[in-house]
Amino acid sequence: MRVFVTGGTGFVGANLIRLLLAEGHTVRALVRSPKTASNLQGLDVEIIQGDLNDPELWRSLQGCEVLFHVAAHYSLWRTDQAALYRSNVEGTRNILAAARKADINRTVYTSSVAAIGVNPNGQPANETYQSPPEKLIGAYKQSKYWAEQEAVKAAQAGQDVVIVNPSSPLGAWDSKPTPTGDIVLRFLRRQMPAYINTGLNFIHVKDVAWGHLLALQKGKSGDRYILGHQNLTLQALLQQLATITGLPAPQREVPAWLPLTVAWIDENILTTFGKQPSVPVDGVRMATQKMYYDASKAVHQLGLPQTPIATALQDAVNWFVEHGYAKL
Repeated sequence: MRVFVTGGTGFVGANLIRLLLAEGHTVRALVRSPKTASNLQGLDVEIIQGDLNDPELWRSLQGCEVLFHVAAHYSLWRTDQAALYRSNVEGTRNILAAARKADINRTVYTSSVAAIGVNPNGQPANETYQSPPEKLIGAYKQSKYWAEQEAVKAAQAGQDVVIVNPSSPLGAWDSKPTPTGDIVLRFLRRQMPAYINTGLNFIHVKDVAWGHLLALQKGKSGDRYILGHQNLTLQALLQQLATITGLPAPQREVPAWLPLTVAWIDENILTTFGKQPSVPVDGVRMATQKMYYDASKAVHQLGLPQTPIATALQDAVNWFVEHGYAKL
């Protein structure tokens, strides 16, 4: 196939493009700037410089059969609310319209479990659960919800759009890194003396890439599929990292009010003195919840792989060390 990918310079996109190339497909990738495309260096990819909100974006999609819309703006800073809406919601609306105009056969839209929210009864949420958007913590999660609604509306209007909702991926090519990769990186740098009692659903990023391709092949238009694997507390994840690396896992649990207080002071007071904030309040608020999900629909209907999380962690550690992010 001739495939158009947005977000190819990011963590999931870089792994998806490698999978597409390995499967013999031709890839055209949209990037904001070639300078940010280090994750794609050396790959046989046609690079298109552009913006999601370009009204002429459809021209860049012409000649392709499939669109993977992976790109998203990620920020937990409250000051970025307008930018999040512009990129995630308006950008998604624009590229779906561009795909229609360019006669794209099928689109796979990368949403997030962030758009689904956290089940208040403590049980892992599946695709049938939806937090009210006003209950989603922070502008990022809310923007992903409204962006997903753009995909749903397009599918209801007859456009062929499948939605995937990755959880927290781990593995190679996490160059920024993502918040999940940052956990691994701070552990490797001995910058994690304590932990919060929180939990996440983790998945190997290669499985996320396969989930996209399987959704293209087998997914139902208008449906969403959680791409996840194992629910783990942060403490359990850090213990696995300790086993892999030989480094000690933090033993001290920090009550949530402490980092929340620090974050509030950081974001609301110190910024008035020109200090760059380091801890977003919404990030700490999210960490007070256990963000657990049930990916059985994607496993059973799509055949989503379930690589052990220990393998994903080992791959992440190896990549960070080999690329000079940290030393062992």
